Amino acid sequence: MQYFFFIILGMLPGLAWLFFYLQKDANPEPKDMVFLVFLLGAAMGPVAIFVQYFCVKLIPVFANFFNLGFLLTGNTSLLFLNIILIAPLSEEFLKYLVVRWQVLKNPAFDEPVDAMIYLIVSALGFASIENVLNIFFMPGMTSQLAISQSTARFLSATLLHALSSGILGYFIAYSFLNLKKKRILFWTGFSLAVIFHGFYNYLAWLIEQNDIFVLMLALLLVLMAGLIGWQFRCLKKQISICKIR
Repeated sequence: MQYFFFIILGMLPGLAWLFFYLQKDANPEPKDMVFLVFLLGAAMGPVAIFVQYFCVKLIPVFANFFNLGFLLTGNTSLLFLNIILIAPLSEEFLKYLVVRWQVLKNPAFDEPVDAMIYLIVSALGFASIENVLNIFFMPGMTSQLAISQSTARFLSATLLHALSSGILGYFIAYSFLNLKKKRILFWTGFSLAVIFHGFYNYLAWLIEQNDIFVLMLALLLVLMAGLIGWQFRCLKKQISICKIR
């Protein structure tokens, strides 16, 4: 029974933000498509863990082969690299991959704002399984600690996933409205998503050193949320049907 309680607590932050962001769409998306994208986003959670583990193991081999071992000074360097680069890159790509596979050429994708909605849905599925795993694998987990973790991740990591993917979704939407700059717009959005994600991870890593980083983390999320709000308003002005290629 406690395990079921932990699963519910892990899923609640993602589901709460999912309900919030689905209200941003004046023309609601098909429920089966939303559920599928959310589920596939969750399935990408274990894939991301495998990719990051593989990269962390492979990088020292690659560095030594090219006599670049001096770039890595031990496990701390690898952990830092994973936090600021490998994790943001792999996670943002996997969340995007779900939408690329299931949405971008689907009839359900019929207005620009849908790109942001579905990227956020995928991200919240990913964040939900991440939350569940975080609760299950944390040593000495109790019901009270699980509630605390769920609340903290609702306001931090879960929101971060939604916001970073939403930023990419905005640029994908505009790439379909400006096909001549499609590649540039996509890579701009992807780069921004990775940079914001990496910076968030870096600040979260520093929190134990100084409480000031909690404030900086909060300010970063507020900035991203403001950017997402502006992007939603911009896309809602675009009433043309997206050109899918």
